[in-house]
Amino acid sequence: MLYRDFATQEAIDAAYDPMIGRDPAALVADWRARSAAARARHRVSLDVPYGPTLAECLDLYHAEGRGAGSGQGAPLHLFFHGGYWRSLGHREFGFLVDDLVASGIGVAVVNYALCPKVRFAEIVRQARAALAWAYRHAEGLGYDPAQLSVSGHSAGGHLCAMLLATDWQGDYGLPADPIRGALCVSGLYDLGPFPWSWLQPKLRLDGRDVAEFSPAFLPCRSMARVSLVAGGKESGEFARQMADYAAHLAEQAVEVEQALLPGDDHFSILEHYLDGGRLAATVKGFHA
Repeated sequence: MLYRDFATQEAIDAAYDPMIGRDPAALVADWRARSAAARARHRVSLDVPYGPTLAECLDLYHAEGRGAGSGQGAPLHLFFHGGYWRSLGHREFGFLVDDLVASGIGVAVVNYALCPKVRFAEIVRQARAALAWAYRHAEGLGYDPAQLSVSGHSAGGHLCAMLLATDWQGDYGLPADPIRGALCVSGLYDLGPFPWSWLQPKLRLDGRDVAEFSPAFLPCRSMARVSLVAGGKESGEFARQMADYAAHLAEQAVEVEQALLPGDDHFSILEHYLDGGRLAATVKGFHA
């Protein structure tokens, strides 16, 4: 077997390729158009650098209704996009912010470098750098560093889980637990299948990468509230990975909940960030 009960690459690809049956060009075009509209109607600081490379930047959508829109003392939420660590960027995902900013929560949509231009470890480093930057700069931007939360979709869900496995005090000189809540949407927590998949020419994962960057097998260093969500119309592997990671966290006394949203696939699930949906409510709940 290549991975668990999977004997062939074709079987792994079928289980882990959510674009099967979808038109990727149409999907991304819709996200880009909706995100451009969101940038036009919100107060946003574009391409704010959080690290030394061009890829290390974020779009900060400022909280509404706080000090005449200043965001003074507002919570700050970081969103990490998907794309299987090798595609997409921050500009496709501004459409997710409406409900949160209207509720007085600032939203930083984080960009990061992609494989194969960088190694997988560098993507994890950049995600950690974004959180460290947000903590150190929150107050100067009018946000509350004690009110940081994170979420991510697909590959971004994996990155959020890696943030929970970070030694913030030892490696960054931050408080030991700077994250108030983490929402992982259709996340990947065990990298084991991907060296055997169609993604490997881009990801170039080796055995050490799988061991070091699979949060399903790493100690959780955070006591943040964790919410795990997947779509009922996704491959069963997404639900299975979610359940395994939830059990891993629960064994460490982490406060974790998991939910399978029956009507959603890997992409429609993102709509729950909008119009009082489940994902928006979860983020707002972190800051209640």
